[in-house]
Amino acid sequence: MAAGDGDVKLGTLGSSGERGGDGGGDGSPGGAGATAAGSSWAAALLAAGGEMLLNVALLALVLLGAYRLWVRWGRRGLGAGPGAGEESPAATLPRMKKRDFSLEQLRQYDGARTPRILLAVNGKVFDVTKGSKFYGPAGPYGIFAGRDASRGLATFCLDKDALRDEYDDLSDLNAVQMESVREWEMQFKEKYDYVGRLLKPGEEPSEYTDEEDTKDHSKQD
Repeated sequence: MAAGDGDVKLGTLGSSGERGGDGGGDGSPGGAGATAAGSSWAAALLAAGGEMLLNVALLALVLLGAYRLWVRWGRRGLGAGPGAGEESPAATLPRMKKRDFSLEQLRQYDGARTPRILLAVNGKVFDVTKGSKFYGPAGPYGIFAGRDASRGLATFCLDKDALRDEYDDLSDLNAVQMESVREWEMQFKEKYDYVGRLLKPGEEPSEYTDEEDTKDHSKQD
């Protein structure tokens, strides 16, 4: 009885295999079409998957590039304020007493002749020494050190065309550019020490008392 059962099972399997072999080998269009269709779908899926992976990779590269640009430029003044979070040994210099500067006097504080770095924005002079990574001789904004940076900031120009050797009254700037200058002035005032005014030709410097000097620095702190 057991042997008979085993023979039946083997016979059944054999018959099924033979029938399958006959069906597959009769050259019927149905069998070949199904195989071709399956191969086409597989190829299409593989192609779609590869294209999707390529698009994802390209998108990732674009996002990475945008992030690096944001870190490099946005945080250097546009996003987190000028010189945000940057400190240097020069930042240990004593706080500068308030005074006014002519253009010639301002140029002495370019980070090369002295470790202290000053620049002017909209007639105001700021001590940007603690941002020396940006405003020092080797920094990306080093061209503004010891100079009036107003025009360069207003026009987003970082070359010599943004600098004037004589006093620049900014009278040729349009309303949008002047608004940009004022916004930069506010950013610098929030981040750095305001140390005095940039004098116009023939203008006499103001004399600041110790009380005025302390009051201005206290406002910034």
